[in-house]
Amino acid sequence: MSIFDKDIDSAFQGAGVKPGLEIWCIENLQLVPVPKSSHGKFYSGSAYIVLNTVLLKTGTPQHDVHYWLGNDAKEVDSALASDKALELDAALGSHAVQYREVQGLETEKFLSYFKPCIIPIEGIFSSGTGHLNGETYQVSLLTCKGDHAVYVKEVPFSRSSLNHNDVFILDTASKIFLFCGCNSSIQERAKALEVVQYIQENKHCGNCEVATIEDGKLVADPDAGEFWGFFGGYAPIPRDSPSAVQKQPDNSSVKLFWINSQGKLCQSGTDSLNKEMLNTNKCYMLDCDTEIFVWMGRNTSITERKTSITATEDFLKSQGRSTGIHLTCLTDGSETALFRSYFYNWPQIMEAKLYEEGREKVAAIFKQQGFDVKELPEEDCQPFIDCSGTLKVWRVNGDELLLLPVLEMTKLFSGDCYIVQYTYPGNGRDENLFYAWLGCGSVMEDRVDAISHMNTLVGSTKGHPVLAQVVDGKEPLQFFMILKTLIIFKGGNSKRYKKIIEEKGVADETYDEKKTALFRVQGTSPNNMQAIQVDQVSSSLNSSYCYILQTGTSIFTWIGNLSLTRAHDLLDRMLDVINPTWQPVSVREGSEPDVFWNALGG
Repeated sequence: MSIFDKDIDSAFQGAGVKPGLEIWCIENLQLVPVPKSSHGKFYSGSAYIVLNTVLLKTGTPQHDVHYWLGNDAKEVDSALASDKALELDAALGSHAVQYREVQGLETEKFLSYFKPCIIPIEGIFSSGTGHLNGETYQVSLLTCKGDHAVYVKEVPFSRSSLNHNDVFILDTASKIFLFCGCNSSIQERAKALEVVQYIQENKHCGNCEVATIEDGKLVADPDAGEFWGFFGGYAPIPRDSPSAVQKQPDNSSVKLFWINSQGKLCQSGTDSLNKEMLNTNKCYMLDCDTEIFVWMGRNTSITERKTSITATEDFLKSQGRSTGIHLTCLTDGSETALFRSYFYNWPQIMEAKLYEEGREKVAAIFKQQGFDVKELPEEDCQPFIDCSGTLKVWRVNGDELLLLPVLEMTKLFSGDCYIVQYTYPGNGRDENLFYAWLGCGSVMEDRVDAISHMNTLVGSTKGHPVLAQVVDGKEPLQFFMILKTLIIFKGGNSKRYKKIIEEKGVADETYDEKKTALFRVQGTSPNNMQAIQVDQVSSSLNSSYCYILQTGTSIFTWIGNLSLTRAHDLLDRMLDVINPTWQPVSVREGSEPDVFWNALGG
C-alpha cells in the first residue's frame, strides 16, 4: 500500500504485503499491534483486528479481514474495531472480505489460523505486559466442540457443566484431565487431545501430567477418583432432556434491505433476488436468518460503509438477534460463493486466461447460455503438517490386518478398507496421524472392523495421536498430500467383499491389467496426484480432466479440451507409476479413433 486515504489509520501502513497473520488490538481507543508471540491469545475484555494474507502463484495477495469482539469488550471498542476493519479493507484496495467474530461463535476460517485452538483469557489486553499477573494457578473447566475447527470455551467449574455429549478439559496446577462424554465423537476426542497438549506446553511448560477419564468407567481408577474429587465426589451425570435440543431455524426467508445515508433500512426484495437489485452507489443488508451480509457498492465512501455496518448491528440488537449470527461484509466485485448463491442467475465471471486448442467450441456453447467463461485461477494449497514423514498402510481383511509392502501402500481398492498411520516430526518429538479409509464399495463389517483396528493401533502408540475417518471419494486435501501419489482401483480383495460378490452372483469388477479400465487423472502437483478408476463408459469423460484408457491391447491417453497444462504433466507421470512399460497413443477431445469409442461401448 503506497497511497493512504486521510480516513485510514496509519497503524495499517505496510499491512498485507507479507503472507501470514497480522493482529491489532484496540487499547485506549487506539490500534496497537499484537506481537507474534501473543498471536492466538485473545482477552475477553478487548476487541481485535486480524488480517490474513495469502500470496497466490500469480503473486497477487489475497486478504481476509476479521474483527474479533470479546464478550466483555466495551461497546465503544467493538464499534471502533468494526470501523477499523473497514479502513483496513480500503487500504488494501477494497477487495477483502470482512468477518465479524464473536467470542465463542467464531467462524471456522478464523479458527483455522490458530492451531490447535484459541482459549480466550479473562481480562484486558495490555501492550505493556501482554499477560495477566497472578500468584495462584486458577483451576478451569473447558469444553471442546467441533470435528474440524475446535471451539474451546470456559464453562462454570461445576458438576452441572458436564454432559454425555461433549469433551471437557479440567486444567489444574499439577494435572490436566480429559473427560470424554460417552456420546462424543472420535474426532472431537482427537481434537481435544491437541488442545490438552497445547495447554500442557504453553501453560505448564511441559511439566504436567495428563489423565483421560472415560464417561461411566470409574472402577478402581485413581485418576477418575482424583478427577471427581474436584467436584466433591462422584455422582451420575443426568441425561439431557428433550427440551435441551434446539430447533434449527428456518432458513427459507431471505430479505434484501437498502441502507440509506442516514442508516435507515428499506426493504427492497425478498427470496427471488437478482444482481440487478444491487446498485453500485448504495449499501445493502442481506438477511438470511442465521447469516447476515452487508454488501457495499464500489462507489460508496468509507463513511457510508461505516454507517451501513452500524445500522445493521443496531438492527440485529433491536431484534435480539445480535449473538450467534455471523456478519460478513463484502465489497462490490469481491462476493463470496455463499453470498452469490442467494441471487438468481448471478453472472458467472472468472479470471481471464487464453484458451488453448479446442476450447473455443466449449466457450461458445456457454456464451450462448449467457456465461462469460474464463479459466479459474490457481490457488496455493499449503499443508497443515510436515508431509515428509513415514507411512504405514494396512488392509482390513476381517479380523486380520495385513501390512502392505512399500510399493503397494498407495494402491487402494474401493471395495476394501485400510488403516493409514503417518508419523511426522513435531515439536521435539514424533507425532502420529491415523486415517481409517473406507472404500465406497466396502462391506459394512469391514468398515466396523477398520475403526476397531485403528483404535487398537492408537492404544499402542505413545503421545497424543490424531484419528480421522475418511470416505472414498471425499478425502481431504491433507490425505492426498501425505500419500503424494495415489491410485484407487475398482473392486476389492478382502474375503468378505469376495463372499458378497459370490452370493449376489454378480461379475467381480476388481481391477485386472488384462481387462479394459479407465482412469481419471487429477491433482495439483507431482506431490499430490491421483488416478481414480471410473466406469469405462463415455459418460465418465469430462473435458476438464485427462484420462488413461487401458484396453488390454492398447493404451490411450485422452486430453480434455478444458484441462490445464499441469494436468498433462501429471498424466505422463501417472502413466509411469501405473505401468512404466506402457506405450500410449495420445488423443485429444474431438479427435478420437473408432477403437477408442468401441472400448467404451460406443
